[in-house]
Amino acid sequence: METQGKTLTEAVRFFAVEQNCIDTVAAMRWPDGKPTCPHCQSQKNYWLAKQRRWKCAGCRKQYSVKVGSIFEDSAIPLDKWLIAMWMLCNCKNGVSSYEIMRTTGVTQKSAWFMLQRLRLVLQSPDGGKLDGVVEVDETFIGGKARNMHTAKRRERIQGRGATGKTVVMGMLQRGGKVKAKVIAERDKKTLHGEVLANVEKDSHVMTDELLSYYGLNEHYTHNVINHAEKYVDGIVHTNGMENFWALLKRGLGGTYVAVEPFHLFRYIDEQAFRYNNRKGKTDADRFALALSQVAGKRLTYKELVGQEAGSF
Repeated sequence: METQGKTLTEAVRFFAVEQNCIDTVAAMRWPDGKPTCPHCQSQKNYWLAKQRRWKCAGCRKQYSVKVGSIFEDSAIPLDKWLIAMWMLCNCKNGVSSYEIMRTTGVTQKSAWFMLQRLRLVLQSPDGGKLDGVVEVDETFIGGKARNMHTAKRRERIQGRGATGKTVVMGMLQRGGKVKAKVIAERDKKTLHGEVLANVEKDSHVMTDELLSYYGLNEHYTHNVINHAEKYVDGIVHTNGMENFWALLKRGLGGTYVAVEPFHLFRYIDEQAFRYNNRKGKTDADRFALALSQVAGKRLTYKELVGQEAGSF
């Protein structure tokens, strides 16, 4: 089978042919070359050339390559979906819904919904615990005081400083992958719980001087860097996590501009996907990895905007 090429230009040309889109998604969903009915799981089916879909010989239902995937129930053609996925996987600072709108010709609202569904695809499997040397840090995501109304700015400045912001915690295995998520508080119980859940015991953990990290030496070799004095002390630093925060905030502040706190985790997953697959992979490799994860995932608009119970 032909491939989509190594660049966005080659991908656009390749996916302009509908059958190429179908074949590409089918190859990623069913690597053994045997399409599986999403209704009864039978592999006995035949191709309906005019309808460009399969018919199951077992339950007699028809299904396209979209059914049972993140693309299900979408009237948007696959070529636009796949171009949007390519751009999301490979634009270092993310891609806005307005850019997807201009590139593919869909409405901005549709582009935003497409991107949120694709971010669900980019959520990586847990992958097990981190080990070796692990940098642990947290940051605040939220509005800058200088952009606020005078009264609101005074309230924030005179308050705790982080009031109204969202706390994000990250853990980076040096030479390996990063894990990041939204947390409710940065107290000792929360931070210790996350480290224990995600880092193998007896690993070498690096943190800043936040008091909530104290006591990690019960299970880890724990080194602290005091940022009031220096940022690097030999191998003791959290510069890897600081680099990830810089990339995340560049995308949030420069590309997406305004992200609601209840959607923030989706943008963190997006940035973590690109960060974890930045080395040793081409644009086509990242796209293929994302495409291999489209099956069995659904996100409806009502779920996305919180109109269904259990949406989050």
